[in-house]
Amino acid sequence: MFLGRYSHNVDAKGRLAIPARFRDALGTEIVITRGIDRCLSLYPMETWTPLAEKVSSLSISDPDARNFRRMVFAEAAYLEVDRQGRILLPSDLREYALVDREAVVVGVHSYIEIWNPDRWRTQSQVMDEEGSSIAERLAEFI
Repeated sequence: MFLGRYSHNVDAKGRLAIPARFRDALGTEIVITRGIDRCLSLYPMETWTPLAEKVSSLSISDPDARNFRRMVFAEAAYLEVDRQGRILLPSDLREYALVDREAVVVGVHSYIEIWNPDRWRTQSQVMDEEGSSIAERLAEFI
C-alpha cells in the first residue's frame, strides 16, 4: 500500500529515487504512464495488469474509449528500479508532466503519482477548497 507524500530531486539523467517506504510494495516489475491530471502514474505489475485488462475491454467503437486506451497505453513503459532505488523517467513523460529537477511522489493506495511541485501545490489547493463538496458527492461510495 502506498501512503504519504515525498519530495525528491530528479538528477540530470532523469532518475528519480523511489521513497524507501514504497520500494518493497512496488516490486521489480513496474509500469509508468501518463496520469489523468498531467502527472505520471507508476504501477506495480499486480495493480497494472487488472487495470490494463479493464481498459482493454472498453469498446473500440466508442471514440472516448479509443482515446483513453491510447492515453493509457501509448506512453506506457516498463521500468526497473536500480540498486539505489531509482527509476529512469522517460523523457517524453517528464515533458508531459513538467517534471524537471524536482518531483513530488504521492502514494495513492494501489499506485504512485509523480507530480511537478507547482502542479501538486495547485492540486492541493483544489483539494483544500473543494474537499467537503467532493466528499459529499462521493459519500455513497465511502
